[in-house]
Amino acid sequence: MSEIVVRPLAQSDHADWRRLWTAYLTFYETKLPHEVYDVTWKRLFTAGEFEPKGFIATLDGKPVGLTHYLYHRSCWSQVNNCYLQDLFADPEVRGKGVGAALIKAVQDDASKIGVKNVYWMTHETNATARRLYDHVARRTGFIEYDLL
Repeated sequence: MSEIVVRPLAQSDHADWRRLWTAYLTFYETKLPHEVYDVTWKRLFTAGEFEPKGFIATLDGKPVGLTHYLYHRSCWSQVNNCYLQDLFADPEVRGKGVGAALIKAVQDDASKIGVKNVYWMTHETNATARRLYDHVARRTGFIEYDLL
């Protein structure tokens, strides 16, 4: 039986992280400058309450998924909220529990510091991910707006 292992990102994961994050961005038809990759990687290892954090998932020892998340304050709570910003599993392992394991790792990390609210967004056309999300979380009904 295949084993999914989720662990915090390590400096030695840089090449796999870059490959997985590039695939995630490609899925969303997005390209970012190399400088954004560099600053994001640096921030993932910078200490601080509000700096982003990351996990990598392996399946039988091969890196196959990643997530980025961050904590932020809220006017609705005394404790922080957790925004799960990026979640990606290689297409060939989808449906094998990688996404659910990554979400659970973020939820477990948040609960260690008393954070109960872990939330995220996805595109309405991302049917594969939405099947998982509908299974592990509740849909809030809120609609996102951006001022870009």
